[in-house]
Amino acid sequence: MSQGRHEGDESGPAGIDELLERIRAGYVRLDAQEAWTAASEGALLVDIRYAALRERDGLIPGALVVERNELEWRLDPRGSHRAPQAVSHGLRVVVICNEGYASSLAVESLHRLGLHRATDLVGGFQAWRAAGLPVEV
Repeated sequence: MSQGRHEGDESGPAGIDELLERIRAGYVRLDAQEAWTAASEGALLVDIRYAALRERDGLIPGALVVERNELEWRLDPRGSHRAPQAVSHGLRVVVICNEGYASSLAVESLHRLGLHRATDLVGGFQAWRAAGLPVEV
């Protein structure tokens, strides 16, 4: 018998598309212009793209760069390795990956840490750049 999910069987594992759909249903994602506005209102933009993508495509001015594997340690306000910007669980955070997929998974993790105002950018950095928003190259 296969261990995958069968139609009508809700007890099996979810595929990544279903998992993303469930995660994203739990919060409001932002488009590029909304993320820009949120940043101007004090939200912390957090770029989790890996170094090669940042080097290739540039950086969002003012965004905190945190590699994905360090995100929870750097944003947990109670953590010993937290970034100076991680001042409270009420911090509004907009997570940005390259295309808006890994950021959704990261947001779920931040929600579990109590950062319930965390969200992400639909389309990621690529959407930011396509919208003509500032990029440092």
